[in-house]
Amino acid sequence: MKDYLQQPKWRFWDQSVSGKGHSPLESFAADDTLCQLVGKGQSPSTIRTWVHDQSVVLGIQDHRLPYIQEGMDLLKKRGFAPIVRNSGGLAVVLDPGVLNISMVLSEQEDKIDINTGYEIMVELIKRLFPQAADKIEAYEIVGSYCPGSYDLSIGGKKFAGISQRRLRDGIAVQIYLCIEGSGVERARLIRDFYEVSLKGNETKFKYPDIHPEVMASLSELLDEPLTVEQTVIELQQLLATLCNELLMGTLQTEEMDLYSFYLKRVFDRNQSMLSKN
Repeated sequence: MKDYLQQPKWRFWDQSVSGKGHSPLESFAADDTLCQLVGKGQSPSTIRTWVHDQSVVLGIQDHRLPYIQEGMDLLKKRGFAPIVRNSGGLAVVLDPGVLNISMVLSEQEDKIDINTGYEIMVELIKRLFPQAADKIEAYEIVGSYCPGSYDLSIGGKKFAGISQRRLRDGIAVQIYLCIEGSGVERARLIRDFYEVSLKGNETKFKYPDIHPEVMASLSELLDEPLTVEQTVIELQQLLATLCNELLMGTLQTEEMDLYSFYLKRVFDRNQSMLSKN
């Protein structure tokens, strides 16, 4: 496989602190913006780190749960803001101990198939955590929330999930990494959400039967005091070794109009979904 991690230039946009207190919808708009910019050659390949306060991001299938409003009410009572993304996937937890990484690459010169997109992210995580590289496996962890064929685990316990977004010749490969805290507690929250939202009803779509014990944070799995803050620093240092030039910073003034367009679209779609309850 071509080494997509080795680039002439990498752009690094860190929102691991500034994103707190903001809606995760802003992150989806940021990734859509970057997809267009990178896909059209208006920006080099980009990695964006982002962290949000207590939120649960629901997929379209979650929104079709028979008692979704009661499920969302439960999340709110537990201190988590529910939002709906207009894409596949299922419920995931975001909190200050979860680091999200979006890797945005261009497909203008050569297409990146879905599995290759996943493999590039797996390789990045193995390089980011060399002490665990030989232990990290990619396969579906049954009993986890938002299960997928590229769940990342150590010893059968999931600590990360990967998704993809493709837009205008750009591809955003996104991963949520449970760095700090309790993987079991996060899984219990989503288990309770599905129990309240389903109430034992049979549905055409099969929602995950969550077993919290199959999930953990990297800190728990490696028995190391890992932090989101230190991981972001190490990711930046890693990127510097993978390119000739590392560009730092947020969106430029001329890129903000495009971001505003995608932000309005993301918020409008979320509001439309929520108003259907």
